[in-house]
Amino acid sequence: MGDRVYREYDEKKASAAEAMAGVESGNRLFFGEFTLFPKLCDAALADRKDQLTDIGVDCVCYTQMPKMAEVDPDGEHFSINDWHFGGVSRKLHKAGRCNYIPLTYHQGPRIIRKYREYDVAVITTSPMDERGYFNYGISNSVTSAVIDKAERIVVEVNPNVPYCLGGNQESIHISRVDAVVEGRSDTLIQVPAANPSNIDQAIASHIMEAIEDGACLQLGIGALPNVIGSMIAESDLKNLGVHTEMLVDSYVDLYERGKVTGINKTIDKYKMAYTFAMGTQKLYDFLHNNPTCASYPVHYINDPKIIALNPKVVAVNNAVAIDLFSQVCSESAGTRQVSGTGGQLDFIFGAFGSKGGKGIIGISSTYTDSKGEVHSRINPTLSPGSIVTLPRSLVQYVATEYGMVQLKGKSTVERAQALISIAHPDFRDELANQAAAMGIG
Repeated sequence: MGDRVYREYDEKKASAAEAMAGVESGNRLFFGEFTLFPKLCDAALADRKDQLTDIGVDCVCYTQMPKMAEVDPDGEHFSINDWHFGGVSRKLHKAGRCNYIPLTYHQGPRIIRKYREYDVAVITTSPMDERGYFNYGISNSVTSAVIDKAERIVVEVNPNVPYCLGGNQESIHISRVDAVVEGRSDTLIQVPAANPSNIDQAIASHIMEAIEDGACLQLGIGALPNVIGSMIAESDLKNLGVHTEMLVDSYVDLYERGKVTGINKTIDKYKMAYTFAMGTQKLYDFLHNNPTCASYPVHYINDPKIIALNPKVVAVNNAVAIDLFSQVCSESAGTRQVSGTGGQLDFIFGAFGSKGGKGIIGISSTYTDSKGEVHSRINPTLSPGSIVTLPRSLVQYVATEYGMVQLKGKSTVERAQALISIAHPDFRDELANQAAAMGIG
């Protein structure tokens, strides 16, 4: 087998320019996920700008500025889309150069298989192993679905991509690959955890009261999940499990402190199951060839029915704003797209279905704008144009620095009263007056 796969590998080796030479005007391309953006092929395609028009390029969360966007500021040649906004996409969107593709994350692979067509898929992988497989590394998510749909598949090899064990559908065989591009040796983008504020500490302290021994955790990235991870590491909690959309550094700390065993999980017992990872080199080193971890496509990890199979799921997610009807906006500031639905709806829904599960929205009670003015994040209604990420019917727990409330089974009046009780004290009277005016006070 070894000789055969290496012969095939040699036959398919190509420079980035050669791999991108077959791209034609009107083609639709997929350019990887998160930190595994294919830099060489991006640069090679940018070099062909004047030869091409109407090229559509999709990615899952651009983590670096595409050369295609830099050489084509007016979008005359490349149309850029993103399945989940981050800082790069926000900047491009503000310049009119990037559009968001709405999705419920666990449906992503099915959406792609039903409705998206790709002429070329370009993915960054680890080097081929002795059996002929290229591993997707820290970004599984929708990649396998894209590969199933793409007419042509290009892998851009980087030896610094950790070999992440499955799970399933975490690798592609050389026989399915059309071109192999070598030449990468850059380290992966590092995403250190944000430093928590006193408010994050206070919110986390309320959430900690909801976490029991044997809980199965889903924590995202950011200051709040980071401080929760730190508090768990210092607590007496034990025998925790992990089933999460995103694996981050705090899980490594919990595992090394002996907090994570997975012994009480029903599925993927003893495994830390995830669909993508993003953090620092500590995380990437931990993942490499580690049988403790299992990489899956997002249609498995984020399926609420799958999530609910594990007991005591605690899912913690952030939000931008919430109204007194308990509608949650987590992805836009008014009409401005700042993030995406991601897996928030998936995990809040799935956690509620879990025996003893808790889906928690953590949100600071206020924010300060660029003029120094303080505003409440809990408002009578969402601001015009705000995207409802979680409908009120799905919201379970909401936590601010002033406490945590459970909303399931409560009337509209009871929900409004509960949310007002955890709003900043300076805004409570006005919120109560407006709730009464809307008939929910």
